[in-house]
Amino acid sequence: MKKYDFDQVIDRRESGALKCDALQSLFGKTGLTPLWVADLDFAVCPDITEALMHRVEHPVYGYASTPDSYWQSIIDWLGHRHDFKVSREELAFVPGVVRGVAYALNYFTNRGDKVLIQQPVYHPFKMVIEGNERVVVNNPLKITEKGYEMDLDGLRQVIETEHPKMMVLCNPHNPIGIQWDADVMREVAHICRENGVVVVSDEIHGDLMLYGKPHIPFVSVSDDAKAITITLGAPSKTFNIPGLVSSWMVVKDEQLRNGFYHWMETNEFSSPTMFATIGAEVAYTHGEEWLNQMLAYIEETIDVVNKFLIENVPQIKMFRPQASFLLWLDCRDLNLSQTQLVNLFVDKARLALNDGTMFGKEGEGFMRLNIGSPRKVIVEALQRLADAVKSLK
Repeated sequence: MKKYDFDQVIDRRESGALKCDALQSLFGKTGLTPLWVADLDFAVCPDITEALMHRVEHPVYGYASTPDSYWQSIIDWLGHRHDFKVSREELAFVPGVVRGVAYALNYFTNRGDKVLIQQPVYHPFKMVIEGNERVVVNNPLKITEKGYEMDLDGLRQVIETEHPKMMVLCNPHNPIGIQWDADVMREVAHICRENGVVVVSDEIHGDLMLYGKPHIPFVSVSDDAKAITITLGAPSKTFNIPGLVSSWMVVKDEQLRNGFYHWMETNEFSSPTMFATIGAEVAYTHGEEWLNQMLAYIEETIDVVNKFLIENVPQIKMFRPQASFLLWLDCRDLNLSQTQLVNLFVDKARLALNDGTMFGKEGEGFMRLNIGSPRKVIVEALQRLADAVKSLK
């Protein structure tokens, strides 16, 4: 079995990497360790690189067909990895999960319609809803002694009073890393179907489950869910290939699917490029061992971060994720304003993390840390954070 090296530090500057190139515009300075946007700093599975290079060596880059093997690789992966049975007609290509949300939004809702989200949540949900002249309604998550939970009573109340046409679900939930329980999702599906709400389920982090916990696709939990759900996923986060822009959509219900897929095909929204299909197929066919080793590395890094914070920065507490390489940091015990908190990370620790309020006002006092980097980089960043916090005294 090949052993992959996740300790290798790769300089991504001058490679067109958003993670590095956007530092000045977003954080006001360049010399920061970028631990924000959700991609990995690990070299991809070599099989993906080899397949892409082989295609690049051919001197003609013409219109490309989409091979049956591409679709079969997705079907096989979902069945094998998640026991999620999908047929070819239920699948469509989408050039990115956020675009998939936008397509569903434009097809199933009209300007002025309300769309429900659950903050703190992935910020492009709000951006794409409001940018398309729809209205955001919020069913905030609750923080309890056990961690974050859905407010199901609040969900029912806001749906019955605000009458949203759509709900955008995050499963597993970004930024907190929760895989929603099947019973909870069954109740969500029941409430939504009862009130005529279409659910778009972003499951892009579903392949990144940690500590042996299984991913549960929302559409799989009940007949209610099957009737109302548009599922979105991708190999991009899983295999660190977001630059190839290859995502997929599953719609189980034929009545929900037919008109929508026809609209997408007519407008050529569901036409993949050759690099998108090549990268995805090779990842799903040959990348599982790379993924397993990467997730084991991430699990070890989570333990390192947790131990370091407990011993050196007890004012900052980490929510242990059930999925993904993103850590939600509770910094409220520092007793800083959000502006002061961001300045602590950026100006004093020289770290670029996501500001918690990016995910909604419920993120005040929080920061999101991307640990998808060599452990040496993460440990150095933590030490700078500890030094910055000590300087507050």
